[in-house]
Amino acid sequence: MKFLSRLLKRQERRGPIAIEGRRVFAIGDIHGCHDLLCGLIDGIQADKQPGEPDPLLIFLGDYVDRGPDSSGVIERLIQLRVDQPGCRFLSGNHEEAMLRFLKDFEGGLIWSTYGGKATMRSYGVEPPANDDDVEAWREAHALFCAAVPETHLRFLRGLEDTIELGDYFFVHAGVRPDRPLSEQSTRDLRWIREPFLSDTRRLEKVIVHGHTPGREPHSDDRRIGVDTWAYNTGVLTAVELDGDGRGFIQARREADGTVTVGFEDLDEDAA
Repeated sequence: MKFLSRLLKRQERRGPIAIEGRRVFAIGDIHGCHDLLCGLIDGIQADKQPGEPDPLLIFLGDYVDRGPDSSGVIERLIQLRVDQPGCRFLSGNHEEAMLRFLKDFEGGLIWSTYGGKATMRSYGVEPPANDDDVEAWREAHALFCAAVPETHLRFLRGLEDTIELGDYFFVHAGVRPDRPLSEQSTRDLRWIREPFLSDTRRLEKVIVHGHTPGREPHSDDRRIGVDTWAYNTGVLTAVELDGDGRGFIQARREADGTVTVGFEDLDEDAA
């Protein structure tokens, strides 16, 4: 593991604050990338200064699907909850879809077409080669239900949908701009893209979210988006909120398979 030093010094400015005197990290969509998750956590822990309170880690959902080790990701997050009991975990649309498949074979089968097959393999279950072979899928479903540990099910069923801290509102996907934050639907919190992304109205709080991928994180005065397409780009991103400062930490998978970690603070006009 190689750790890169901070690239820029934090700017002095007044802006939104999550928790005074304690750093908060909101981690984007992991999607089965266990190595990047471990690298990011190690980087955050290595940056902690003597006497500094433990940072609050908020995970924004989409832990499973598409990447190679969803089972390992869930296991690591469960252990992290033991090691750092204050961690918070949101549900993404992919966790919703996985639970639907576990509960209802026929109603949840579409999950397999957008990343679920990789999750099944991570639990040691090979999905059928033919998507139309109902009996083969029925058998694979039974094997998958038996393969997912009860501890993983409890974790998935206990995920939150929103976290409100100071001037920030943490969700998986976003919010419907014309509704108060207290009246958002679960579907929008987990699935929305538009009109949330393109709307320009100021919201009650700054929304911190994942769900919509980009090769670079997004940050402005109304939202922070930290899904950097980890399973495709090999880059997992978290936003660091420190007082009224804002920056990013990224775990990056290099060509030789090693993971490097680096911090970057935002210029004043970028936030």
